[in-house]
Amino acid sequence: MESEFGAALRAWRDRLSPHELGLPTGARRRASGLRREELAGLAGISVDYLTRLEQGRAQGPSDQVVAALARALRLSDRERGLLFGLAGVAQPGPGMIPRHVAPSVQRMLDRFTGTPVIVFDASWTLISANDAYRAVMGDTSAWVGHEANGVWRAFTGAGTRARLTAEESEEQRRRLVLDLRLAAARYPGDPRLRDLIRDLRRRSPDFGELWDEPGGESAPARRKVIDHPEVGPIGLDCDTVEVAGDDLRVMIYTAVPGTEDASRLALAVALGVQPQAASGDGSGRRSSR
Repeated sequence: MESEFGAALRAWRDRLSPHELGLPTGARRRASGLRREELAGLAGISVDYLTRLEQGRAQGPSDQVVAALARALRLSDRERGLLFGLAGVAQPGPGMIPRHVAPSVQRMLDRFTGTPVIVFDASWTLISANDAYRAVMGDTSAWVGHEANGVWRAFTGAGTRARLTAEESEEQRRRLVLDLRLAAARYPGDPRLRDLIRDLRRRSPDFGELWDEPGGESAPARRKVIDHPEVGPIGLDCDTVEVAGDDLRVMIYTAVPGTEDASRLALAVALGVQPQAASGDGSGRRSSR
């Protein structure tokens, strides 16, 4: 039997226009709203899991899944609160790192279809990325837990397509540790942040040494070379915009118009932005590439 949570998902899915999200409509589309596979793809969960949620056959979705569905459905703050309530999941309270993507930021992700954009929270944990980012930088849908955190990936040797010299890598690490230290001062009660710092200290002696050092300001890299497996190296300008009220970091990758880098960027996006069938084990994750 369809639950209130499932009914709300279905109603909000039906009201969304595929056109405004940049999705193909097609002549054979019967309904004006999103198909299940489209919503599942936007939220990064399997179609089977979404079906069971809508039909009331799956109970107790995690706060990450509810937040991902709220983002994918473009819910207002009030609607988002209602969805969390129907799921029986508490929203982040005072002292917790904000992980909500405001509608204005979501519009940026939706409309910059040819521009790679990724959103991180104050601890550099991935919140959302658009299709162009995944096309250029690689799939992020299989990242779970600490894997989705930029600091963790920098200190544990996780793969990246960004080409960094040893000096650039060290500077990046120092900047990330400084940012994480500042986040810990702002959100001392956030359990996920405490777990991340504890696990980083256990996993990486280098992190522990930098964490214990007095930190100073450091400027983020403004230009990166991305080694794309199909189109080759792409030189991109990387600009970080901070959303102060929501404490988010929005990273935007662009190329100088009319250059070979711009052509390679456009080709990488065209090759990577293709409809993908969502698959998974029902836990809220899609399979990796």
